[in-house]
Amino acid sequence: MVGELISNMGHSSTAGFVGVSLIFVYFAWILVMAFYRIEQGKNESHH
Repeated sequence: MVGELISNMGHSSTAGFVGVSLIFVYFAWILVMAFYRIEQGKNESHH
């Protein structure tokens, strides 16, 4: 799926290229924040 997105991104217009790039950035940001929250939860005192 990711490979198909990247190959199609190369054939698309500038707007399509920017859109797909922003989707990847957004997805990466979601993953970073998820791991950050998990680590934050581990460091809190447990009840």
